[in-house]
Amino acid sequence: MKSSVKLFLKKTIIVIIAAMIPVMLCLYALQAKRYTDLTKEIAALEKKQEKLIEDNKKLVSDISVLSSADRIEKIAVEELGMHKAESEDIVRVEMKGDNK
Repeated sequence: MKSSVKLFLKKTIIVIIAAMIPVMLCLYALQAKRYTDLTKEIAALEKKQEKLIEDNKKLVSDISVLSSADRIEKIAVEELGMHKAESEDIVRVEMKGDNK
């Protein structure tokens, strides 16, 4: 009887091991698919990051152009009719008292 129990346990272990092989292969396939999906997502995010960096560089360049002193002076003179103040146009105001 002991040998039949040992034989039964041996066969049971072999069946369990044999059943685990397809399960492990399925788990491997799922992990491989997940890895591929994450790799694609990373590539898409890196591409988006590169585009955002380029857009940011363009915006910084545009800010430089738009805030240049020559451009601002030209708009002030031509469009707003402003001019540089002469020394007689400058009024000095003094304030006395507590500035708290």
